[in-house]
Order: sequence, then C-alpha cells, then structure tokens
Amino acid sequence: MSRTALNSLSLAAAVAGALSALAAPVAAQAAEQEKCYGIAKAGENDCASAAHACSGNSTVALDGREWKYAPAGTCEKLGGKLAPFDGKGMPKAM
Repeated sequence: MSRTALNSLSLAAAVAGALSALAAPVAAQAAEQEKCYGIAKAGENDCASAAHACSGNSTVALDGREWKYAPAGTCEKLGGKLAPFDGKGMPKAM
C-alpha cells in the first residue's frame, strides 16, 4: 500500500471516529425530548412538514401539522399532541 493511500485511510478513520463521537450526545438529547405538534409559533418549527422542507418555515402559529421539540412527558401539558392533527393546538404559556 502506498504512503498516500495509507495517509488517506488514516484520515478517513479519524474523521469517522470524530463524527461518531458527536452523534452520541445528539442521540441522548433526542431521547430526552419528543416531537410536540401544535405548539410551534410561525417560523419556529423544528422540522419539515408536508407543506415545506425546512425547519423555521412554518407560516401559521400553532399548526397541528408542525412540531417543535419539547422535554419528554410535557407535550400534552403544553397544549400539544404527540401526533400530527388538523387545526391548531391550544398551548399554555411556555
């Protein structure tokens, strides 16, 4: 194996290791949060819906098809639902 190929493999292994180390905290954070539909203000949704492809692109506040992360176990207390729905949510003060 040439020195260049060996250096490339070493670099690839280092990058893969760094990326996997970054993924662990994200997975832990996701386990502590849940998608909560109907609580996002316009432009403050956390992910895509059928109407658009990006977070922050919602145009209607409290849309039941838009979601925002909430601490696990608090979605319904905030006035949202754990599944998409038609209409608007009824959020309490956040």
